[in-house]
Amino acid sequence: MGFHAFEEQVARLNDVLCAVNLLTWDSRTMMPPGGLEARSKQIATLVGIARDMATGDALQRSIEDARAELAGAGPGDRRLASVEQAAAATAVLARIPASLVRASAELKTVAQGAWTAARAADDFAAFAPYLERTLEMQREIAAAIGYADHPYDALIGTYEPGMTWARLRTLYGDLKTALIPLLERARQADVRQDILQRAFPVERQRAFSSRIASRFGYDFDRGRLDDAVHPFEISFTSSDVRITGRFRETWLPGGLFAVWHEAGHGMYEQGVSPSLSRSTFTTDFINLYAVGGASFGVHESQSRLWENRVGRSRQFWDLHFSALQAEFPEQLSDVTTDAFWRAVNAAQPGLIRVEADELTYDLHIMLRSQIEADMVAGAIRVADLPAIWRDHMKASLGLDVPSDRLGVLQDVHWSSGMIGSFPTYTLGNIMSSQFYAAACREPGVTKGLETGDYLPLKTWLTDNVHRFGRSKSATQLLVDATGSDLSIDPYVSDLSRKVDDLVA
Repeated sequence: MGFHAFEEQVARLNDVLCAVNLLTWDSRTMMPPGGLEARSKQIATLVGIARDMATGDALQRSIEDARAELAGAGPGDRRLASVEQAAAATAVLARIPASLVRASAELKTVAQGAWTAARAADDFAAFAPYLERTLEMQREIAAAIGYADHPYDALIGTYEPGMTWARLRTLYGDLKTALIPLLERARQADVRQDILQRAFPVERQRAFSSRIASRFGYDFDRGRLDDAVHPFEISFTSSDVRITGRFRETWLPGGLFAVWHEAGHGMYEQGVSPSLSRSTFTTDFINLYAVGGASFGVHESQSRLWENRVGRSRQFWDLHFSALQAEFPEQLSDVTTDAFWRAVNAAQPGLIRVEADELTYDLHIMLRSQIEADMVAGAIRVADLPAIWRDHMKASLGLDVPSDRLGVLQDVHWSSGMIGSFPTYTLGNIMSSQFYAAACREPGVTKGLETGDYLPLKTWLTDNVHRFGRSKSATQLLVDATGSDLSIDPYVSDLSRKVDDLVA
């Protein structure tokens, strides 16, 4: 039996997690509101089964048998790596009580429904009890996992292994020191954003953004685009990877860039080697997801790369603005390519994170990270969050928050129990520039970007990032692909060049 039996056990676990992903996708896109309570129990049941499978005797025996069979294998043997990775992750999961795993899974589904309703009604008080319970559970999970310095470390580590709150604070400080002067310079640029607020029919936004996503390399034969309250990507193996968007008729960039962001996630999952399907390297044993990314930060690097490094570049709009004009002739007939490029890159602090420009985006993440760390540590009360949010937004971005819908209720993450995931967006921003710079060292990639042929870039990313799934750590993947560990320098350089162009 040995390794083959181990593979079979993991494959069955992955199948269950793919079913959880499918029920989750449906609950956030298609499910009628009345199905919420039943769906929460269905998901909790399947997550509980997955937890029992991952920590149960059958998988643990198969791990030991596989170890015995592979005793003579070298340290670079991928089979042995998959066994040891599963052993380490299931050992962590086993420390989290089964009842807590099931209760947390059930709460996530119910809380997301409560958040959706509370956001629509601008009623934080209606969501607050769900967030209270979510935080209680996340503190219990952090305590079960264990940590050395701060409970937030345990939660961050489930999304970005090895990352700590102390390291993040240093990283944030260095990045903020670089961002603030750039933001002050960029705000001097002559930019018109009113041209983005005209009436752009949603179906045409969807059509254009989908064509570009397909041109980037997102495969609609193995994916689809749907609407959601908060855009997301989710996969059920690399052969079925779905994305969602959110469109507003009077704000064109919101819909376009959300689709390209999620398509970046989708291309990552579609690019995972088929040989890794239903394996350790497409299974998150701790968070109990079927996912192929090395870490959430690496996953975000792919979405932010296509959204920002490519989609917001002047080169991109020099090539594609005429096609956008053809889609919206009445709305854009008086707009030049340069004016449009400047508009979608304007450095203008705003209330909504997912619509933030590149120079202010990370300030949103720093705000959320600090609030999360304080909540997990018990330093702030949930009831005080709206006021704390307003204070942070005023201090960080100089903005007054007119409503909780545009403030503390805007993100889906807390309702999903994803405390600790926000830092991965900034980590993804940083890594996106590192991966992009490495890719652009290849002449075929740069030539393709000049002509609108995105296959060379996608191929480089598939060969150097996507195909490995979770078989490499984020650090190993980054070093192997770029020659460097995590560094803000390429990211700051990219932003500096953009500011130079904006103020020229």
